[in-house]
Amino acid sequence: MSDTPKFEVIDRRKYKAEDEEHESKTTSAPAPEPMKEEPRGGPQLVTESRPETDAELEELGPEPELPPPPTAEESRQQKTAYDASSQRLEDLVRAQNPGMGPQPAITFDHLVNQLYVSAMIQMGAGTQEGQRPRVDILGAKQTVDLMGILAEKTRGNLTDAEDRTLQAVLYEARMAFLELSNMISMQSMQPPVPPPGKR
Repeated sequence: MSDTPKFEVIDRRKYKAEDEEHESKTTSAPAPEPMKEEPRGGPQLVTESRPETDAELEELGPEPELPPPPTAEESRQQKTAYDASSQRLEDLVRAQNPGMGPQPAITFDHLVNQLYVSAMIQMGAGTQEGQRPRVDILGAKQTVDLMGILAEKTRGNLTDAEDRTLQAVLYEARMAFLELSNMISMQSMQPPVPPPGKR
C-alpha cells in the first residue's frame, strides 16, 4: 500500500457565456429574473469589451479612490514593531546557531544583487553540470525590466558606487538576455531535423 495520498482535481468553474447558452437550450419557459450574482474566485469569461475611447472611459466615471497613505505616526509605529519582530527572529536563529554572528544590514547593493541573481537564474545560470537548464525567458525579461525601472527612478539619488554597480549589473543582465533571446529566436527559425533514416 502506498503512503502517497490519492486525490482528484475537479474543475468547478462555470463560465457565464456557457451557462446562459445551456439555460436557453434547456428551458422553454421565459427566463426568470436574473439573480444577483455573488463574486466568484478564479478565471471567468469576459464577454464585454473594454472601453477604448476617452468618451467610453468618461461614461464609467472616476476610478475608485485609493485608501489614504499611512500617517507619519502610523509608519513610525509600524517600523518600530517590524524592527522589534526582526530582532526577536534574529535572536532565535542565533540561539539555535551560536557560531553565527549578527546579520549585516540590508543595503541598496543587496537589492541590486538580488535582482541580478534572479535574472541570471531565470536565464538558466547555475544549472548543475549534466542537467538541462531551466529557462524562464519571460520572467527574466520582467526582472531585467525591473532593474531598468530601478535605475530610472533612482537617478540622481544614488552614490557614485551604487550607480556604477547598478549600471554594470543592468548592462550584464541585458547582454545575457540579448544572447539568450537571440539563441532562442535562431532555434525557432531552423527547420525541424527529420529523424534518422527518413527523408
